[in-house]
Amino acid sequence: MKNNIKYFIICISLSIGLASCETDFNNPNAATEEQTFSSREGILASAVGLQQLYATTGVRWIIETPAITTREGGITTTFQNMIELEDGGTDLPNFNSNVQGLWSTMLRVMKIAEDIEANASNIELDAGTQSGLIAHAKLFKAMAIGSLAQNYEQVIIATNNDNDAAFVSRNDGFLAAIALLNEAISQLSANAISDEFTNTITLGNIDLENTILAMTARYNLFAGNYATAITAANSVDLTSTSVFAYDSQNLNPIWARVFQNDAPNFKPRDNFGLPAEFTFDAADGRLAFYLVDLGETNQNGLPIEDLAGFFNVNTGSLPVYIPDEMNLIIAEANLRQGTPDLTAATSALDEVLTDNDDPFAINANVAAYSGDNTADALLTEIYRNRRSELFLTGMSLEDSRRFGRPQPSGAAMNYDEERNRNFYPYPDLERNSNPNTPMDPSI
Repeated sequence: MKNNIKYFIICISLSIGLASCETDFNNPNAATEEQTFSSREGILASAVGLQQLYATTGVRWIIETPAITTREGGITTTFQNMIELEDGGTDLPNFNSNVQGLWSTMLRVMKIAEDIEANASNIELDAGTQSGLIAHAKLFKAMAIGSLAQNYEQVIIATNNDNDAAFVSRNDGFLAAIALLNEAISQLSANAISDEFTNTITLGNIDLENTILAMTARYNLFAGNYATAITAANSVDLTSTSVFAYDSQNLNPIWARVFQNDAPNFKPRDNFGLPAEFTFDAADGRLAFYLVDLGETNQNGLPIEDLAGFFNVNTGSLPVYIPDEMNLIIAEANLRQGTPDLTAATSALDEVLTDNDDPFAINANVAAYSGDNTADALLTEIYRNRRSELFLTGMSLEDSRRFGRPQPSGAAMNYDEERNRNFYPYPDLERNSNPNTPMDPSI
């Protein structure tokens, strides 16, 4: 993704007042919102900026924050924000920079997406370019809402410049994301994406339609809409890929946190951070794909490894979603629906276990499932595979709660716990300006 002067002008102007709680400052050198969104050049550049903001700053907070909370990673730094995350418990402060960064960046993404959607139809554009811009904006707003709903008990689904944005339950957040994704699919059905949109915005890196369908499957699973989740997951082309691409000006954000300057902020936990009861065949290809044996512990005595996979090259691309997530969604949803379908669930699970031709080379390539043929046993196996297949994708906290893993005690520095929080507290920057901010969750 290319950095340019237009992007910086847009980001400077749009970052002022983007969240419901931001203070308004005047910058005489910045383009006004009206200027940014009133021209073809401006709105196309804002879409590039939206994607870039999510892929760099956003992805850093989305992956790193729950990774430390759920023991996917162990800290290797003395920075206070990381210490606070690994200590966890009720002592995690509202001003923790990860808690604030995740919240505020997702609101910034939402605001830019809302402005693109509101203005795209007012500019003379090719129908396929306009359609692509609107669908793209709806996708990124949906992913921002979904990321908030995975980590906070209540969320904002529409920004408000008057500093009084309303909060809704996290489940309503998932439903709002699903509605946006359904609208995005309708938009693309009415007008196919133009070459101009592809050549200017996604550059062939993101398969917009398949990404929308994949997120539709993900959020329907999280919302408990199991039949819809299965349908959406089955509609995704598993040979297609979508990636966030990086360059020398916009580095892979996890590489920057783990490898840059040989000063890692965290490293991956061995066994994907799972307790010893979860075992892996030594031949499971995901071990070698993601982890490099290190045989060390961090300052809190947690076993850590070196990181590989998508994260050890400074400009290496990151998947927007991993194709086999769809098989894991199908497997889980078939077990959680009213009448569990053990056969369908096992079949989908086996697609993951025996995979040897994954488009990203995340190949478990082991034997098919041979455990107990019960819903509980299969769900445990699905959780194990979600943790290994979808390692460091930002879903570990959502998964840990959904699969009923042991509750955190609330005590700080209890490093034996599988997760040290259920949800994050609301950032001070929101609470201090938005009177609608709820009480913090108990843990």
